[in-house]
Amino acid sequence: MKRKDLLGLRDVPRAEIEHILDTAVRFRGVSERRIKKVPTLRGRTVVSLFFENSTRTKTSFDLAAKRLSADGVSISASSSAAKKGETLMDTARNIDAMAPDLVILRHSCAGSPHMLARSFDFSVINAGDGINEHPSQGLLDMLTMRDHLQSLEGKTVAIVGDVFHSRVARSNLYGLRTMGARVLVAGPGTMCRPELEVLGAEVRHRIDDVLAEADVVMMLRIQRERLARAMVSTAGEYADLYGLDLKKLARASERTLVMHPGPINRGVEMTPDVADHANSVILEQVRNGVAVRMALMYLLLGEIDEAAA
Repeated sequence: MKRKDLLGLRDVPRAEIEHILDTAVRFRGVSERRIKKVPTLRGRTVVSLFFENSTRTKTSFDLAAKRLSADGVSISASSSAAKKGETLMDTARNIDAMAPDLVILRHSCAGSPHMLARSFDFSVINAGDGINEHPSQGLLDMLTMRDHLQSLEGKTVAIVGDVFHSRVARSNLYGLRTMGARVLVAGPGTMCRPELEVLGAEVRHRIDDVLAEADVVMMLRIQRERLARAMVSTAGEYADLYGLDLKKLARASERTLVMHPGPINRGVEMTPDVADHANSVILEQVRNGVAVRMALMYLLLGEIDEAAA
């Protein structure tokens, strides 16, 4: 992979996405060993810089670095000098002075990873920037789909919920369209706007309008803080209209995959019996996340020891 950074999936070509996914499959076996470690990135330094709370993404990146034998340093907003008023650029300059090889950045401001990538020699992975993109999540979602569907070409993926404000949805939209999939989106008009058609999505507003056609249905987390801004009136109303329960799931194919990037608001985006259904691949998404992030680190920092992988 001949690039310094991974900032989004919008302009990543199909062959490169396939190469990342294929590399992730190779690394997936590391997590199944008794000793879950290879020496691939020994001596390399990876810094996780998270200015927003995260459990899955941060833990997944941290585990990926450890399993590649990289020296990992993890910094959260609560423990950083940002609480004392330090700017992101000043934080990055101080980190750069310590000679890291890779910085993984999550930040509430869209474009923050791009700013670091332009300003410093270390590699940057975007772990989520505002409502822009979350490329590693898009890649792990596509890997999970490909595991079950063999190919994404010609498949139909329905994304339901607050699509307009979702960085997960954007990265999936870009990646899935590049891979030849058809993407349907559904949600309230405040969360699923016509502008999404410019990105290649087919916009609908009822969950019933997408289920019958979907090979995959991806339910997005409803950010409860948005309810106060009149995106929808109540969580209960949202669950009734757009949440996925067994009755609605029965309108889809018996082979339709159920996905969610997490964390799940059980009883809002989906009922517990759907989250734990045989068609649910949510925990597979989590497992694939470690492998995808191992692959990204390996490919960005140089294919140092191919035999070790």
